Amino acid sequence: MTPTSTLSGWSSGPELAELRPAIVQDARTGRVLMLGWMNDEALQLTRETGTVHFWSRSRRRLWQKGETSGNVLRVVEIRLDCDGDALLIQAIPAGPTCHTGRTSCFHRELHGEELPPPSGQIFHRLEEVVRERQRRPVEGSYTAQLLTAGLDEIVKKIGEEAIEVALALRHQSDRRALEEAADLLYMLTVGLVARGLSWDAVLEVLAERRGLT
Repeated sequence: MTPTSTLSGWSSGPELAELRPAIVQDARTGRVLMLGWMNDEALQLTRETGTVHFWSRSRRRLWQKGETSGNVLRVVEIRLDCDGDALLIQAIPAGPTCHTGRTSCFHRELHGEELPPPSGQIFHRLEEVVRERQRRPVEGSYTAQLLTAGLDEIVKKIGEEAIEVALALRHQSDRRALEEAADLLYMLTVGLVARGLSWDAVLEVLAERRGLT
């Protein structure tokens, strides 16, 4: 696809004097992934290739995000701020954005303490746990039991949980409705893992339906 952009206020200039910060945001979740620097050539390459390119201030050269790891950032939209001196790039990451293997480069507090993932990332954390149970079943684990029982049993449980959510939404308390919804999302996660699918793939479909990819 050709990424959309609003760049009429972008002014060109000398290579380093015209470096501008470029904030990259996950187009599916809205999470800020990283900050890089772009000059005119980096922006041009980003628009032409559909993957994010930056100017490295330390290496003094152009580079493609993910050129070594393969975790490229596929551009969905590029926006320019009101002063014309900063960019917001909405993209879909092919993998972890941070070189540490984390989803986002912004994973620490100001004083250096690790932060938990945003609430929107709970699906990914849950998915990781389910995949671990699939790889290394733990005795007494309900998740491991479901995965061992197979997809037919998991699908049956998903159907049961869906009915319970519907009933709770119609007849029970807010708290109960939320609890039943959480149970359904858990069971959906188990089903996705059993099929070899992921929440990222689900979010990709949602992004497509919103016209983001």
